[in-house]
Amino acid sequence: MKSIHQLRTAVRPLVLALGAAGVALAIAGCSDATGKAAEAQTQTQAQAGPPVSAAVVVEKPIADTQEFSGRLEAVEHVEIRPRVSGFITAVNFKPGATVRKGDVLFVIDPRPFQAEAERADAAAKAARAKAELAKLELGRAERLLGDKAIAQREYDASASAQKELEANARAAQAQYETAKLNLAYTRVVSPIDGRVSKAEITLGNLVDASSLLTSVVSTDRIYASFDGDEETYLRVRSQAHSGQPVMVKVGLANEEGFPHEGKLEFVDNQLDTRAGSVRMRATFANKDDVMAPGLFARVQIGGGVEKPALLISDRAVGTDQSHKFVFVVGKDGKAEYREVKLGPVVDGLRVVKNGLKPGEKIVVNGLQRVRPGSPITAQTVPMVANLGGANGAGKAAKDGQLAMADAK
Repeated sequence: MKSIHQLRTAVRPLVLALGAAGVALAIAGCSDATGKAAEAQTQTQAQAGPPVSAAVVVEKPIADTQEFSGRLEAVEHVEIRPRVSGFITAVNFKPGATVRKGDVLFVIDPRPFQAEAERADAAAKAARAKAELAKLELGRAERLLGDKAIAQREYDASASAQKELEANARAAQAQYETAKLNLAYTRVVSPIDGRVSKAEITLGNLVDASSLLTSVVSTDRIYASFDGDEETYLRVRSQAHSGQPVMVKVGLANEEGFPHEGKLEFVDNQLDTRAGSVRMRATFANKDDVMAPGLFARVQIGGGVEKPALLISDRAVGTDQSHKFVFVVGKDGKAEYREVKLGPVVDGLRVVKNGLKPGEKIVVNGLQRVRPGSPITAQTVPMVANLGGANGAGKAAKDGQLAMADAK
């Protein structure tokens, strides 16, 4: 008969084996449960859809506006040409400098004109002396005629000679005035205030009346010329007849929006039937000298009666070939593809003419993760205005990332 010690020794391996099997079964059960939970969570997330940021469409009254492309033009543009011929002896400006009316830009050798002015002055004085002597002689002849000391014929001859010499004196004086003008023209001055171009003729060159020396453009005010459509023409004509000023705004290529405000100054008297447009021009103050003639300008014409309008951020708009679209958050939590017709930008938001209704919510961040008809998880955020420039783009991207993090 086996001892108790021997029985315990025989049973121990069996107990250890059974315990190891139980631990293995427990571990396998836990792993299976964890996997099922993770799979269930993944399925739940897939059913809920990708996280996006959505905002409610903004509705507010705005005035009708139209946008056009145009060019800036100088109010005054003068080509500087000499009035007398001669050699350039001085150039008194730097290219691109600001000049005032009357500033001397070029000097033409004045010596020949100075000599001519002195000769004409002498000739005029001689002619005047002769005319004064003839006047005295006519006075004496008149007294002699009264005393019947001379014949009427002699008196008439003296009167005729005095008139001739008087005319010669005036002619000589006119030649002297012309010589003085020519001498003054040797100093070529700016006729207006503005900015001067470069010198087309340099020191030492011979110039005449056909020579272009430089040009000057005014800078305190500036024109923006553009071609408006027929609808705009009819509207501005109606406003003008009713006495309402037509406000025009301009933005340059490196500017956001339309920071410069002016007034419509000119509308052409007829439309171009081939292009269906009419030439218009607005005038703007340019005290800071930001606008220069020839620059491209984005022109916005405002005015009219305010009407309710829907506005969205440009970040919510996608492009499908030639069409613009947005994703509307449906009541069932799915993304609805909606084609839209866009208008101008007002206060940083884009006007939507067709395609949306008041109160609808659209996706503003995460468009790349949205598919038409697919479920989405929308986190509501405010409808923010479009941000321009590198800093604005970076801030917009940061805001979008934060919104995505909140949505997750």
